[in-house]
Formats: sequence, structure tokens, C-alpha cells
Amino acid sequence: MKKNILLFTLLLMTLLATAQEEGGAEMADALRANGKIYVVVAVILTIFAGIILYLIRLDRKITKLEKQS
Repeated sequence: MKKNILLFTLLLMTLLATAQEEGGAEMADALRANGKIYVVVAVILTIFAGIILYLIRLDRKITKLEKQS
């Protein structure tokens, strides 16, 4: 199981490395030029904040269940 995870991670890293070599950031430049990059950043931050809040809530529930048992 650990070998499969390691293999998948290495393949993913290789894919990411090749994607960065190929080319530029035309889409990022276009978004920045149009001012839409702020919308993208706001959406990413909202998703990240939601995940963090979910994890905090889940941790509190788990702690409460551990105290009960």
C-alpha cells in the first residue's frame, strides 16, 4: 500500500514538473489583465476557509465524543 502511494506521489510530481516547464502563464496574465484574478483568489480563499472551519468543527465533535466514552 505504501509503495502504491509513493508511486502515485512521484508520478504526480513528475506531471506537475512537466506542466511548469511547458509554458507560460497566459491564462494568469489574461485574468490579471482583466482584473478577474481577484475573483479567482476570493473563491480559493473562500473554499480554503470553509475547509478550515469544517476541520475545526469536526475536531470539536471528535473531542466531545472522546470525552463521552
